[in-house]
Amino acid sequence: MRPSSDRQVSPAEALIAQIDAREKARQAPAADAPPDAVRSGFPSIDRVLGGGLRRQDFLVLAGDVGAGKSALALAIAIRAAAHGHPVLYLSGEMSEERLLERALALEARVAVDTIRKGELGDLERAALGAAAIRLRDYPLMLRPLRSGRTELSEALRTVPRRALCIVDELQLVEAPAPGETPEQSLAGVARFCKQVALDEDVALLAVASLPRLRPMRQDPRPTLEDLGGGGVVKQLADVVLAIYREEMYRPAIGVEGAVELLTLKNRNGPTGYLDLYFYRQWLRFEDMLDPDR
Repeated sequence: MRPSSDRQVSPAEALIAQIDAREKARQAPAADAPPDAVRSGFPSIDRVLGGGLRRQDFLVLAGDVGAGKSALALAIAIRAAAHGHPVLYLSGEMSEERLLERALALEARVAVDTIRKGELGDLERAALGAAAIRLRDYPLMLRPLRSGRTELSEALRTVPRRALCIVDELQLVEAPAPGETPEQSLAGVARFCKQVALDEDVALLAVASLPRLRPMRQDPRPTLEDLGGGGVVKQLADVVLAIYREEMYRPAIGVEGAVELLTLKNRNGPTGYLDLYFYRQWLRFEDMLDPDR
């Protein structure tokens, strides 16, 4: 006897259907992605993450000062938006104008200093114009983050529905309250970000500094312990990515521009590293295996 068509689907059956959809997407051409994934626009990152940044996940992008964390986070925001994913980028360090300057620089491959000084040749001006048109059509919203958790919650509620929210950076979301240490504050912000990802059904990617990193140690590659927060950040994060540029620590050995993006934690997939290249003058990262978007 055929089951009734109005029978309610159980949670287990719904999960199996999602798994089947992911497997179908994994076997499909690269243009497809799992239904709950937001493509980063970097093929190597998307492969490691099983198709992209998944909704309801709290992801951390960590790195030393000057490693290029904000530049990579902005690149992910732009590339995800280019794939049609609505993105909200909140910066605690830069105004909307400065964010836009950086976005234009990396999209047009024009040095950000050249843009600020207005020293543009005809080719650079044309490249900037084309980049501006592309950015105008992307579902990307760039906003400064001036206060804390309340502003982040209100931004996600008031702007049009987002698939990806990027917070730059975790340590700037909220200052420690009276009687609270910086580590306790960071732990509280991490808990809040994970809850936001679940409640708002977004992939929430937070840029993070490494307060416990000691650059002079034998191997300066970031580890999960460097995140601080009393271990809460590494515990709550579904994915932890970390930028390592050897040229920052061993200039005579490290290849200029070479980047290891370490997958320190991946709750639903492998860990390891992948290779990127950083063009400092453009603030632009490229995937070494697939450099053209």
